Amino acid sequence: QVRLAESGGGLVQAGGSLRLSCAASGRTVNNYAMGWFRQAPGKGREFVAAINWSTYYADSVKGRFTISRDNAKNTVYLQMNSLKPEDTAVYYCAATAKPISLIQAMGAYDYWGQGTQVTVSS
Repeated sequence: QVRLAESGGGLVQAGGSLRLSCAASGRTVNNYAMGWFRQAPGKGREFVAAINWSTYYADSVKGRFTISRDNAKNTVYLQMNSLKPEDTAVYYCAATAKPISLIQAMGAYDYWGQGTQVTVSS
């Protein structure tokens, strides 16, 4: 069983930056596909970024967000720069050990964190 704990959310002004962390416990996730998703108020959960042997980004965050992993710390990060009010959402970390063909799909992931709130003020 893998447990995921997100941290690093908060309130930031538009144009600012935040770094989210997703610390995994229970198992080593070095070979897992790891993803970040977000859910804004009144909207469905959407893909943000993912990493396995490569990195993947939603068009809306490409060039502003960077996903990375520190295998020694069993942790995945999401560096968010040039934040916009429309980035306001609860951000969730997800993981799976299975090979997946569509890394952007929520259903591909087996483990989820509880989420961390990111609020961007205009």
